[in-house]
Amino acid sequence: MSERFDTVSFLSDYGTADEFVGVVKGVIRDLARHVTVIDLTHEVPVHDVRAGSLTLARCIQYVPAGVVLAVVDPGVGTERRAVAVEVAGGAGVLVGPDNGLLAPAVAMAGGVGRCVALTDDQFHLAAPGRTFAGRDVFAPVAAHLCNGVDLLELGETVDPLGLLPGLVPLSREEGDTVVGEVLWVDRFGNAQLNVGPDEVAGWGERVRLRLGDEVRAATVADTYAGIGSGIGLVVDSYGLLSVALDRRSAARELDLAAGDPVVLSPLTDPQELGSTTAVQLRPRS
Repeated sequence: MSERFDTVSFLSDYGTADEFVGVVKGVIRDLARHVTVIDLTHEVPVHDVRAGSLTLARCIQYVPAGVVLAVVDPGVGTERRAVAVEVAGGAGVLVGPDNGLLAPAVAMAGGVGRCVALTDDQFHLAAPGRTFAGRDVFAPVAAHLCNGVDLLELGETVDPLGLLPGLVPLSREEGDTVVGEVLWVDRFGNAQLNVGPDEVAGWGERVRLRLGDEVRAATVADTYAGIGSGIGLVVDSYGLLSVALDRRSAARELDLAAGDPVVLSPLTDPQELGSTTAVQLRPRS
């Protein structure tokens, strides 16, 4: 049997305070010594499948060909399925729980090829309990795939249309407004929206933002430095609009978090909300 893949890209909510990440990587290394493991992140909020799915979707077009191992699995040990999903014409396989975590990344990778439930336990580790599928199921399966085991050997074929869909929210138009929400806040405090620049094209350089009960003016800018002292809307590195401040945290100062609604509309009167927008720190309740 020839080696098929030499890279596993690994995402989880395990964190790094405990040994979980190291153990999973150790299992892969023990079974497939030629493999390099890339840590995408292990700081997905605990049990947050939605956040994990968005993170994976942001990553997927940049990971190398190979196996993508994703574990955000609050239903571990239950009847939820463990799956391996072939994508990009066989150039990659996503391995993880069938709980919506994989679906957005599968769509961005060109859709599903073959798909199996990981039911053949000869490709698993003997498990003392049912609570660490990352170690006992997903890691050895990833390693066996890298070693050239065919996907269909790993378990029962399943209909890709039966995979649980993702939880990524879509923006919507209501009259002359776009209703969106915060998808993600990065470590710099930029609040990525589920709104693309095309949705506000033609509105000019100033946009009205409704953030909770407050209405603010935002400057559409190409860079953070171009925002000035007020609030900005910047097309981020993933092609979506982010609410941002220059060298400060928009999330902290504007009280924004993932899931918060943001309503955008044209600012037809430049003086309506003033020429500048003061931003003051206020604690999140």
